[in-house]
Amino acid sequence: MKISRMIVPAAGLAAMLVVTGCATGGAAQSASVTLKPRAEASGEITVWSWDTAAAGLKRLAESYEDSHPDTSVKVVDVGYDNAYDKLSVGLQAGSGLPDLVTIETDRAPGYISEFPKGFTSLTPILGDEEANFDPSKWSAGSNAAGELIAAPWDSGTVGLFYRSDYFAEAGVDPASLDTWNDLVAAGEQIKDETGHTLMSIDVASGATFTMLLQQAGQGLFDEDGDIAITSPAAVDVLTLLKTMNDKGLLKNVKGWDGRVTATKNGDSAVHPEAVWWIGTLTAEMPELSGKFGVVELPSIGKDSARTSNNGGSNLAIPSQSKNPDLAASFLAYALADADNQVSLMENEGLFPSYLPALEHTYFQKEDPYFSSQKVYELFAEQTAEIPSVTYTSDNAKALDIVANAVVASVVNGADPKKTLEDAADQIATATGRGIAD
Repeated sequence: MKISRMIVPAAGLAAMLVVTGCATGGAAQSASVTLKPRAEASGEITVWSWDTAAAGLKRLAESYEDSHPDTSVKVVDVGYDNAYDKLSVGLQAGSGLPDLVTIETDRAPGYISEFPKGFTSLTPILGDEEANFDPSKWSAGSNAAGELIAAPWDSGTVGLFYRSDYFAEAGVDPASLDTWNDLVAAGEQIKDETGHTLMSIDVASGATFTMLLQQAGQGLFDEDGDIAITSPAAVDVLTLLKTMNDKGLLKNVKGWDGRVTATKNGDSAVHPEAVWWIGTLTAEMPELSGKFGVVELPSIGKDSARTSNNGGSNLAIPSQSKNPDLAASFLAYALADADNQVSLMENEGLFPSYLPALEHTYFQKEDPYFSSQKVYELFAEQTAEIPSVTYTSDNAKALDIVANAVVASVVNGADPKKTLEDAADQIATATGRGIAD
C-alpha cells in the first residue's frame, strides 16, 4: 500500500479506536435491511473514504456509472482525522451517515460489536465468495453470528524485508531462516561482521508483539472473548523479543518516523513488515535500490504461519443507507472483481484481499528495486495463509496495557511470563473479561 494515512501500522490503528457513545450501547441505531442479491442498481449513493482509498473509489465510480446507467456514486474524502469521529457520532445518533463507509480492519470488530444493528449484513451479496477472500480479513469483518458486515478490501500481508548487502557481507543465506531462532543467530553473525543491529522497532507500540502473536494464530483475546495473553505462544513471543534486545540486536525507535529514518540510515538488517512497506521504500529511499530482498517470515513455533497481517481496510453499508442495494452493487464491483482489484493495486497501491486478483500477471513481474525479485508474488502466495484472530471491542484498551508490558519486559528486563500475567489481570479489571485458561 502506498504512503498514506491508510497505512498506519495495525497496532497503532487499534490503539486509536475510540467509539463515541459506546457506554449507551448504540441505542439510536437503525433497523437493518436485507439486501437483494440481484437487485437492479439505480439512483445515487454517497461513499466516505480518505486519501488514496478515496482516489481509487472515485476512479472506479466513474467506470461503474458508465456501465450502470441511471446511477450516481459520489465519493467524499472525509479525511482520516475526521472519519471515525463522524462514523461514531452517526452510529450513535442513528442519522448522518452515507451509504458506504471505509473502516480499517482492526477497527471494524469494535464497531460491529458496539453497534450490532448499525450495519447491513453483506452475506446475501458476498456470502458465496468467502473462499475467494483473505480469511483473516473475512473473519475480522464478520459478527458473532458469522454474518459478513464489513467486506475485505486490501490486505497487509507481512514478509521479512532484508538488506541483501548486509547478509552477503556476513555470509548469511536468507533462505536458511526457517525459524525466529535461526534469525536471532543470523542477527548475531550480522552484527559481528557488519556492526548493524538486526531490527529497528518501536517497542512501545506493541506492534511487533501483536504481529508475531498473530503469526502464531492468536490475538489478544481467544474465540470466546477471554483474555489470551498468558498463553504459551504469547510468552514465547515476548521472550523472543526480550532475548533479541538482551543480545543487542534491537534498536528501539520512536513511531513511524523513527522506523523510516532508521531504515533510510541503514541501521538494521531486517524489517518484518507488510507489503505496503514496498511503497515506503521505493518512494522515500530510492537510493537504496538493489539493496533489499524479501523472504517469508521465519516460523514462530510449530505449525505457525510464515506470514501475518499489518493494516488494511474494509467497506461497510450503514443501516442508515437510503440506497443499500446500489451501495452493495458498487461494493461488489469494487471488491469482488479481479480486474478492479488489480487496478486498485496498479494505480493506488492497495494490495488485494480478493484472492483471484492475486493470480494476475501483475503480481508475477520482476521489481528492479529488489534486484529483479518477484516480490509481489511472494506476498500473493502468503495472503491466503494469514491466520484469523479474534478482535473484540476491548482490543484498543488491551493493547495499551500489553504495549506497556512489552516495554517492561523487553526494555526493562522483567520476566515475560510474570509481566503478561500482570497485564492480563489489568485487562480483566479494565474490561470485566475473564482470563483464558
